[in-house]
Amino acid sequence: MEFPQLRMESTSAQIGIQTKNAKNYIQQPMADLSIEQPKAELSIITTSPRLTIDQSQARADVDLKSISQRVDEFSQKGYQDLLAGIARRVNQGNQLMKIENSGNPIVSQAKQNSEKPAKEFGITFVPSYGSIKINYEPAKVYIEAKENKPKIDVKLNKPNVQYEQGNVEIYLQKRNELKISVDFVDIKA
Repeated sequence: MEFPQLRMESTSAQIGIQTKNAKNYIQQPMADLSIEQPKAELSIITTSPRLTIDQSQARADVDLKSISQRVDEFSQKGYQDLLAGIARRVNQGNQLMKIENSGNPIVSQAKQNSEKPAKEFGITFVPSYGSIKINYEPAKVYIEAKENKPKIDVKLNKPNVQYEQGNVEIYLQKRNELKISVDFVDIKA
């Protein structure tokens, strides 16, 4: 026996897409830069060195004294000799007051007043050590520096931008279809 059989054949629709990419062109010009560096301000102040040499003691050691120094020495020596003379006379007067005590003060005083003191001999170095006084003050240097900051001028340049818009096209590449056919199939019972 033959039965009708339906056959359906379908194909789907296909969509086509065509794209054109966007294009972007960017050009960045370099910035204009100006730098100026002023010189630093420098000032230097110096004081002169100072050397002083005092040789008055060395000159006095070799008997090359100034008039004022000699007058001071002679007046000092005269005053000391005066005090020594007064002390000697007071001492001798006291001895004579006590003549009744043991001893012979008149003979000892006569001997003491008639004799000169013995001279002392010795080696001395002329001028004496350390008689020349040297003083040195070194020079002083004062340095003052003032820095000047750099002058920087920057001018920015804007970028050049060009843009081409992209595009997308969508279209139907293939239509959908449905085919229906009838076939007879022989079925044996």
